[in-house]
Amino acid sequence: MVIDGKNIAEEVYATLRASRPLTLGIVVGTSNPVTDSFVRIKEKAAARLNVTLIRSELPEGATTEEGIAAVAVLAGKTDGIIVQLPLPADIDTDAVLAAIPPGKDVDGISKTPIVRPPVAEAVGEILSRADIDPHGMRAAVIGSGRLVGAPTAALLTDLGAEVRVITHGDSLSPLLETDIIVSGAGEPGLIKLEHIKEGVILIDAGTSESGGKVAGDADPACAEKASVFTPVPGGVGPIAVAMIFKNLFVLAARD
Repeated sequence: MVIDGKNIAEEVYATLRASRPLTLGIVVGTSNPVTDSFVRIKEKAAARLNVTLIRSELPEGATTEEGIAAVAVLAGKTDGIIVQLPLPADIDTDAVLAAIPPGKDVDGISKTPIVRPPVAEAVGEILSRADIDPHGMRAAVIGSGRLVGAPTAALLTDLGAEVRVITHGDSLSPLLETDIIVSGAGEPGLIKLEHIKEGVILIDAGTSESGGKVAGDADPACAEKASVFTPVPGGVGPIAVAMIFKNLFVLAARD
């Protein structure tokens, strides 16, 4: 089964209702094909949901203080805030994220989040729609980042899976005995056909640039062996964006 993330996203959007017009702020600090693609998807989603999107572009050479200030400005006039990662290397990302009020943290990555991070929500949605109960299954999460790896490992643990986290430089040999793989390494073609077993559930949440295009961590040929497979683009990404807006509506409803 190849997951059509766009169709699932459309179904999520159809459930979203608000009692008043909403506004989403996004802080953008870098420009590359992956970042630009995700920002465009968010802009399109905002437009279809009649959500006003305010984009705050950090200038080249911006400081941590400027990043924090951009968040503070958006906090005063929006219902939710996204800091589009990665930020430039000279900016303290943790400090900028910490400036987001929990009640406006639609990415769920502040120290006291109210909502679950969108990629983890997307993974949960995919498993649910495929009628998969992870309880007792062996799962591997590739990468330990704040947007994909860490929250997805926490989700799968909560759902009763036996979770192994694989980080950069680790052997991929354990994947051959793994029932569920969620990858967020951001390394194009990292997972190949020989790394996975027949019938694996392979959720590719890795996005990176390869030849000027967005690519996933898994070789597309892996779909031949997988019982569930998410392509890149068009798999996890659209669902995760839909979950951002779901989180926005949830947080706005708390006011």
